[in-house]
Amino acid sequence: MIHIRNAHEGEVDVLTTVGLRAWQSAIATIGETAARVDSAESAFSQFIRQSWLTISVVEKNGVVAGWAAREALDENISDFWIDPCYRRTGLGAALLERIEKDIVAQGFDTAALQSHSGNTEAIGFFKAKGYAIHWLSVAYSPQLDRDVPTVGLSKPLGEGKDGAYGPSV
Repeated sequence: MIHIRNAHEGEVDVLTTVGLRAWQSAIATIGETAARVDSAESAFSQFIRQSWLTISVVEKNGVVAGWAAREALDENISDFWIDPCYRRTGLGAALLERIEKDIVAQGFDTAALQSHSGNTEAIGFFKAKGYAIHWLSVAYSPQLDRDVPTVGLSKPLGEGKDGAYGPSV
């Protein structure tokens, strides 16, 4: 059973573990070192401690399988992490749909996010959900200690003429 809920303050460790596993999978094409993994783990833990109120959690049968955050509570999805063992099970799609509904409910008509350009699995997932790439840039990543090509994706949201939820028409 899929359940989506708000994060709890005491979930730092489990959310860090899920985020780190997903991050390691996402950066496999870039490469990693133990120092980078330690740095990423620290960054996840600190972010979750400070921003847990902006995090939505997806569970499968009571087990945390992923989470997403809108750090500024705007149209930007700052984090979207699904544990690799739960990918392609519908959990990411359910979580994304919930986040998009939250964005619309707060008066925004577009959802936006970014990913490193080599994360073809994530980019493919978001494109299949109606997102389009709108920009490419290169930015320094302290966790990776290098410049990383990044893509920005966005999707128009709202109710269509038939009342169905999804891209505006």
